[in-house]
Amino acid sequence: MGSKKKNYRHFSIEDRCEIARRRDAGQSIRKIAAAVDRSPSSVARELERNGGSTGYKPTYAGEQAHARRWRGSRLLRKPELQAEVLKLLKRGLSPEAVAGRLRFEQGKLVISHETIYRFIYAQIARTKNYAWRRYLPRGKTKRGFRGRRGSSSARTIYGRVPIAERPAQFSDRANAGHWEADSMQFAGYRFVLALHERSSRLIWLRHQPTKEAASVARNIHAVLAPLPKKLRQSITFDNGTEFALHHVLRKSLGIKTYFCDPYAPWQKGGVENAIGRLRRRLPRKTDLSTVSAKQLQQLAALYNHTPRKCLGYQTPAEVFSKVLHFKCESTFPLARERQFVRYASCRGRSCP
Repeated sequence: MGSKKKNYRHFSIEDRCEIARRRDAGQSIRKIAAAVDRSPSSVARELERNGGSTGYKPTYAGEQAHARRWRGSRLLRKPELQAEVLKLLKRGLSPEAVAGRLRFEQGKLVISHETIYRFIYAQIARTKNYAWRRYLPRGKTKRGFRGRRGSSSARTIYGRVPIAERPAQFSDRANAGHWEADSMQFAGYRFVLALHERSSRLIWLRHQPTKEAASVARNIHAVLAPLPKKLRQSITFDNGTEFALHHVLRKSLGIKTYFCDPYAPWQKGGVENAIGRLRRRLPRKTDLSTVSAKQLQQLAALYNHTPRKCLGYQTPAEVFSKVLHFKCESTFPLARERQFVRYASCRGRSCP
């Protein structure tokens, strides 16, 4: 029979007085541990965590230990704050974005994102109601993602330029006009084309009936053609065959095209992250025939009006609008400029 494991118990005031007396007498940690019937590591930790600048004092040590004890989530103790946090989570903000936005608005740290995560996980464990997961960005109980490899068509794409040849200034997110493209697949072999601007994180969505390369090229051209040349300098794809006519875009738009390495979608991580966020409201099992073009536009606008940590808790719409006005004050046709600004800032309402 193995020895029975002892249950952990906190140090009492009597234990702390004994530790202080023996420590002042110069006894070793092992002797002190034997005297109070604790492990040497527990005594060493108690001395390190709860000792003061003048040595170990029982009363001070007890106060320090009590101050660190968890007394319930702050969101449970402050219902108004809980309501505000849940409201922002429902809008699709991540816990980190919620914490950052509240700090941006109030000018001080209101709550940390780890506190929000702990609150959600505690509610799941306490109530056994897994609907609480819907408040999280991906609706998962664990963070992280494990992908799987598939076949690659990289060798069959004519005129393919690998991402390794993309100039350094094109990779810098400080420069506007560099895009990433991907397709979102749904039930019934239906698709949505997603274009993502790397600097502002603006997303643009269009229905894509099939993955036919000619249709995809036409849609990309329709989205990017109204922009001035400085705001359509390059675009990066994965190795899907729907982007096989990228060389047509080179000629018609004067845009540089690049492709990720096989099995490396993270090299266009901006659009991958954006699609992951959009999947929360538009999951893969969605019947895309029930989603109108206006609803798709509203979903994109809602994403574009979500504060982002990487933008200093500004929204993609705010950043892109500034870039648009600054870059093309005199060269961009007014009607097309209004179209882009309206698309970026309609905030999920019915957009004309």
